[in-house]
Amino acid sequence: MDAQMSVSRTPWWARITIGVVALALLFFLLGRANLLPGIPNPFATQDKDRSGPVLLKSIQDMNRFEGASGNFEVVVDLQKDAKYLPDVVKGKRTLYVGAGSVDAYVDFGSLGPDAVKVSDDRKTAVIRLPHAALERTSLDPKHSYVVSQERGFFDRVGDFFGSNPGNMQQLNVLAAQKIQDAAKTTELGGRAETNTRSMLVRMLTTLGFTHVSVDFGPPPKTSPTPAPSGTTAAPTTTSGS
Repeated sequence: MDAQMSVSRTPWWARITIGVVALALLFFLLGRANLLPGIPNPFATQDKDRSGPVLLKSIQDMNRFEGASGNFEVVVDLQKDAKYLPDVVKGKRTLYVGAGSVDAYVDFGSLGPDAVKVSDDRKTAVIRLPHAALERTSLDPKHSYVVSQERGFFDRVGDFFGSNPGNMQQLNVLAAQKIQDAAKTTELGGRAETNTRSMLVRMLTTLGFTHVSVDFGPPPKTSPTPAPSGTTAAPTTTSGS
C-alpha cells in the first residue's frame, strides 16, 4: 500500500525520465553484449572531419642534393615526480616509442665561384663541396605511440576532466632530439657524400668528362709565397675592367 502511494506521489515527469534512462541503459547493455544484431548501436560514435582548407604559407627553392636518409626508433621513458608526495598520489611515468627519419644532404646553394674548376680541353673537372649536413628529425605519427603510462591519483583526476597536450608535445620533442643526436653518430653524412660524389661523376661522365674529382670540405688555404731575403715583395694590383 505504501509502495503504491509513493509511486502515485512521484511526479509524472520524473517517472518519464526514469523510464527513458532505464530504457537507454538497457539498450546500451544489450548493444555492448551484441544481443541486438538488427538494431544499430545508438551510442556508437562517428568521426567527422570538419577541418578547414590547407593554407600554403611559403615556397622555398631547394639547392641541395639529399644523398641519404636514416630511419630511427627510440623509447622515451619520461617520469614526472612531486618533490614531497609519493608517486601514487602525484606523479606520472610514460613509455613512448618515437619513430622518425633524418635526411642527410649536400648544399649546392652556397658554392663559390672557385668550387668548380674545368680544364681547357673540358676533359677534367675538379669540384669542391661542403660537408653533408643533417636535416631536422621528421617524426612519423603512424608509428609513434604510447606504450604504457602510470599516473598518480591527482594526475588521473586531471586527465579525466581535461586533456594534457603538453605532455605529448614534450614526448615528441624528446624523441626528435634523441633521434637527431643519434643520427650525428652514424655514417649518415658520409653515405650522403659518397652518393653525391657518385651522382656527379656519372652526370659529368655522360657529358664527356674523362676525369672527375669531387672533394668535400672547405677549400685549402694557400699561404703566400715568401719573398726572397733582402727584397721587398711588390704589392699586387688588380686593374678594373
